Amino acid sequence: MSKTVFMFPGQGAQYIGMGRDFYEQIPVCREMFELASRASGLDVPALCFEENEQINITEYTQIAMLATEVAILKAVEEKGIRPDITGGLSLGEYGALAAGGVMSEEDVFRIVRKRGIFMQEAVPSGGAMTAVLGLDTAVIERVCEETPGKVSVANYNCPGQIVITGEEGAVQAAAEKLTAAGAKKCAPLKVSGPFHSEMLAGAGVKLAKELESVEIHDITIPYVANVTADYVTDKAQVKPLLQKQVSSSVRWQQSVERMIADGADTFIEIGPGKTLSGFMRRINRDMKVYNVEKLEDLEKLNTLI
Repeated sequence: MSKTVFMFPGQGAQYIGMGRDFYEQIPVCREMFELASRASGLDVPALCFEENEQINITEYTQIAMLATEVAILKAVEEKGIRPDITGGLSLGEYGALAAGGVMSEEDVFRIVRKRGIFMQEAVPSGGAMTAVLGLDTAVIERVCEETPGKVSVANYNCPGQIVITGEEGAVQAAAEKLTAAGAKKCAPLKVSGPFHSEMLAGAGVKLAKELESVEIHDITIPYVANVTADYVTDKAQVKPLLQKQVSSSVRWQQSVERMIADGADTFIEIGPGKTLSGFMRRINRDMKVYNVEKLEDLEKLNTLI
């Protein structure tokens, strides 16, 4: 039986002007941006649409990205398109939670604003992330384990693309070994810290405290968690997994493979950019993949689905 997945991208796809056409032309989308502003205490439309430097700073990027994703989600829902499964990469997991009704929109906006702040505050000096291209996963994992210092896998994005994270010296040393082992390229990422490493565990502890006041609803639309690459079926698992997600590997490739094994064959990326759609082509080219970033994408999707 055919199943449709709504998938939501993470940090890195943001740009000035994202979501503006939805905000200006669809009332429910405008409502989501305004709700994000109230929940976060920020002028989110200004952050997304007006030239500024903050949009690329983690504590602001996260709420801007999520507001855009949830606004576009509402426009997709107004067309009568619904998911059978949801998933998101890192920050995008909160879009998945909103799409499935696991958390209210107000709560996801409030929590993600805090998450961005905590992750920014927790960033230690001397952290780094590097994308490793064209090398076997097992080799990358082994090199990380054997390299002195703190270095581990941050993201399993797709075949041939894995991101490592940790202490700058350890990440550089691992990258040199991986290049020697045959990696096509090791490209340092322009990020403000070693995200999804044990060095950010403290941010997860603070996030857990904030999550105590959040109501988690029954899971009626299945979603796949980054930490486990498996379905979350018990709502009691949601908060501990979100705490752990901040400092754990994002198992995106494995998450997609899990959904495909469950019958998913149509993947709709909701939000800025086409990062996840690109990953899909490497994970499984046989899937139907769509992206809704602009109003014109939504109109096209309505004729295809």
